[in-house]
Amino acid sequence: MKKTLFLLGCFAFALASCGGSGDTTSTTTQDTNPTVAATTPTTMLAGEKLIAKSDCVGCHNKTQKVVGPSYTEIAAKYESNDANIDLLAGKIISGGSGVWGEVAMTAHASLSKDDAKEMVKYILSLKP
Repeated sequence: MKKTLFLLGCFAFALASCGGSGDTTSTTTQDTNPTVAATTPTTMLAGEKLIAKSDCVGCHNKTQKVVGPSYTEIAAKYESNDANIDLLAGKIISGGSGVWGEVAMTAHASLSKDDAKEMVKYILSLKP
C-alpha cells in the first residue's frame, strides 16, 4: 500500500512538472547569444532544451538526487559511446526500474528515439 501511494505521488509530481522549468531566460539567452552558440555543441543545447520541456525535472536534477539519480550520477556511471546512448535512450522511452532502485521511471513512449538520444548526449556530457 505504501509503495503504491509513493508511486502515485511520484507520478503526480511528474505530471505537475510537465510545464518545464519555467526559466525561459536561460533558454532564450542560449538561443540568442552567439558566443554560447559558437562554443557549445548543438547536441548539448538541444538535449538540455528537450529535458527542460519534459517531465524529467520532476524526478531528476542536474547535480542532486531527487526521486531518480542526478544527471551527473548517470554521467559518472555510463561512458559516452553509441552503445550507451542507444541503451539509455531506450530506457527513457520504455521506462523501467532496478538500476537505480525500486522506484520505476515512467515510460516516455511519445518521445522520438532521436530526441531521447539528444537528451542522453547532454546528460552524458555532464561527466564530473
